[in-house]
Amino acid sequence: MLIFRYISIQVLIGLVIATAVLLPLFSFFDLLDQLDDVGKGTYRTIDAFMYTTALLPRRFIQIAPFISLLGTVAALGALAVHSELVAMRAAGISPLQISLAPIAVGIALILLIAGLEQFVAPQLQQKAISNRAVALNQTAELGKGLGIWTRNEQNILRIGYMLHAKRASDIEILHLDQSGFLLAHIHAQFADIRSNDAWILTNVVIRKFTENKIELKRAKTLSWNSFLNPEDIATLTKPPESLSPVELVRHVDFLRSTGQDADSYALALWRKAGSALLTIAMLMLSIPFIFGSIRSGLANKLVLAALIGVAVYLLDQIFANAGLLLRLEPAFVALAPSVILILLAILWLRRVF
Repeated sequence: MLIFRYISIQVLIGLVIATAVLLPLFSFFDLLDQLDDVGKGTYRTIDAFMYTTALLPRRFIQIAPFISLLGTVAALGALAVHSELVAMRAAGISPLQISLAPIAVGIALILLIAGLEQFVAPQLQQKAISNRAVALNQTAELGKGLGIWTRNEQNILRIGYMLHAKRASDIEILHLDQSGFLLAHIHAQFADIRSNDAWILTNVVIRKFTENKIELKRAKTLSWNSFLNPEDIATLTKPPESLSPVELVRHVDFLRSTGQDADSYALALWRKAGSALLTIAMLMLSIPFIFGSIRSGLANKLVLAALIGVAVYLLDQIFANAGLLLRLEPAFVALAPSVILILLAILWLRRVF
């Protein structure tokens, strides 16, 4: 138990050091990207710093697998360099027993990531995106000039721009019959969104289609009972990766129940689970690094670990985007790279031990 606690503390110190190196580095790149927009609208340098700071939990979650790899290699490598691992082996402690401590720390890291993913990172990221959009006089949309599109069984809704959470502009509503034929087209300049799902449309043009003619009517205001509540609209205007797991599950169900494509949101959901598996995979890969041989030097081990981390990150991104384009099962696309790495790590561990 004493040895387990000692190794766990050393691994934890290694993870803290890796975090202190990697997180500021990635945040610096985020800051450089934001500084390009300083001076546009009311976006100031302090806004760029605040945006970057709000993204820290999200960046930590994204680089956690590589923090676990480098941190564990550094911790176990330091023990090997000082012959502490040799002393432990001489005392009868098996490599498997030594490996349990990093894995236990990895599980604690996954629990921390799960808490951040649900309760901290999405809220801060969404707030940062919203504040930045307001400062830059931007609006949330799903494609340049396309607006936000969604539907249910008999209505297709397009929102041109979200001016803020309760007001939209350039609204189009297409009402269909049971056979999918267009019955009416409604265009409104503005929509005020109420909490009871009722929208008050302003400056409305209504076109009703019959077999013989098109009826055109205008109205100053019109009440419309929307199939979207304010939470659904807020979800539509956020990047999938910025949503919490609970929000993603809810939105995927909504999209599928209304016959819409949910692959990008389903992939974002499964990649959150895949990130946890990837963290475990990186921890398992780090153990044979040290038990294999340390004669080449700890610095060389760290460089090799960093290269493997970069390669895994790039391959994971390529596989995810390719899977989305090829419309592969999101669960397979998100989990396959991590499962493959875990299997490779197990084979490597068996050879070393």
